[in-house]
Amino acid sequence: RRVLLATPFLRQGVGVTLILDQVLDAMAGGGGKAKPLEFTPTWIVASVCSVIVIISLLFERLLHRLGKRLMRSRKKPLYEALLKVKEELMLLGFISLLLTVFQGPMGKLCVSPGTMHHLLPCKPPPHKTDHLGGAVFTGVLGGARRLLAGGASSDQYCLKKGKVPLLSSEAIHQLHIFIFVLAVTHFLLSAITVLLGIAQTRNWRHWEAKIQEDDGGAPQMIKHVREFKFIQDHFKGHRKRSRIFGWMRSFFKQFYGSVTEEDYTTMRLGFIMKHCKGTPKFNFYIYMIRALEFDFKKVVGISWYLWAMLMIFLLLNVQGWYVYIWITLVPFIMLLVVGSKMEHIITELAYEVAQKHTAIRGDLVVAPSDDFFWFHRPKLVLLLIHIVLFQNAFEIAFFFWLLVTYGFKSCIMGKPAYVITRIVISVICQLLCGYSTLPLYAIVSHMGTSFKKTIFDDNVTEGLVNWAEKARRRTRSPNKITTEPIDEANGGAVQMTNTLANSSVEQGTARLI
Repeated sequence: RRVLLATPFLRQGVGVTLILDQVLDAMAGGGGKAKPLEFTPTWIVASVCSVIVIISLLFERLLHRLGKRLMRSRKKPLYEALLKVKEELMLLGFISLLLTVFQGPMGKLCVSPGTMHHLLPCKPPPHKTDHLGGAVFTGVLGGARRLLAGGASSDQYCLKKGKVPLLSSEAIHQLHIFIFVLAVTHFLLSAITVLLGIAQTRNWRHWEAKIQEDDGGAPQMIKHVREFKFIQDHFKGHRKRSRIFGWMRSFFKQFYGSVTEEDYTTMRLGFIMKHCKGTPKFNFYIYMIRALEFDFKKVVGISWYLWAMLMIFLLLNVQGWYVYIWITLVPFIMLLVVGSKMEHIITELAYEVAQKHTAIRGDLVVAPSDDFFWFHRPKLVLLLIHIVLFQNAFEIAFFFWLLVTYGFKSCIMGKPAYVITRIVISVICQLLCGYSTLPLYAIVSHMGTSFKKTIFDDNVTEGLVNWAEKARRRTRSPNKITTEPIDEANGGAVQMTNTLANSSVEQGTARLI
């Protein structure tokens, strides 16, 4: 029976196990004693396995066809994000498999009932004190129903000794469901947020097309720096007091028109003048979208520090500590701070130009720099957005899991007013991230000192990566002299190459990649 439960994870899916669990309950005859596999009709076993295999194969082929379509569309970053999703599914399957295999041994880890009186997420009724190992996690869907293979026998093993299991079979099953719901919710919300952010930048494509159509034949006029609309929108004088107003304006501007046409045009020109000055017609919009798709691969995954945050919350979710309030407010406040910082970087770009120049000939050019970012690290912004999206997904997944498992009025859900407020804040946080924060990140993240490797197409990027790898290998043997084959065109001369002398450019490329 455990082998049957583990079968979907050895293939592709995770949620199929839950379907199998229900089918095996029906096989057991409802309230009767569960039948082992040796006394189960073969047609039932074959039917159940066939359903599992068919569903797994359909899901696997769906992902395969989606990957081929992305490759044909030259969406390699999205294809890599799909591979990341497959890795997460495999990790979830392995976690679920471990929960299934080790359910028996964990059910035989017995502790005294007094151990279960501390750090409870919900206080059980007094008459159920002797069964806290299962009462704390028992929901409206559970009770006497068998949840995983051998669950009831494992619980009775400890009860016969006057103790309770460390983690009951019902708790293991509900934890199994919660991890699956959390991962699916995180992936779906991250995908929706990125797609919403890309859709929000649709107007930028028209701005880019307008710039590409301009032949640049207009005369270079000398204008006062205050005459540029970009400066008028972001710079309000030289007084120190204006810096405070700048932060306040940056905070409120993220809710409406976070990026204007003047902002896009000015930052685009600043990027081109710093990184590709010889290519004034560089398509900045395509580069920016490709970089955003590449970052989606990082956002959709669940890194180790996100799992650590999940473990900390599960530890601190104690009745009376109101941790669920902080798990809602912290990502929302963090998102507002990140959005304000992105807007303030645009203000700092305008402030720096206005401080250094009185009049400018031609177009206004800003100077991108890592100094505008926290700790001089533009990648830190993506890390914070990743944490915000995961915490928000955790809040939404936790709410629906509690709603289905325990009901809206359960003690672990909290007061109804708090619950409604948390859901409203989570929805606002998700919409704000896709509507404002992510588009801001898409353009402001390129206002750093360096550029991203998505500036090259896939063939050039692959060539540079191979070149960089050769440079790393050559640095390990710097004094090695390589002999090239005989050059027939030069009279049969033997070419001698000093790896140390010729690899300086390759080393620079290696650092870039």
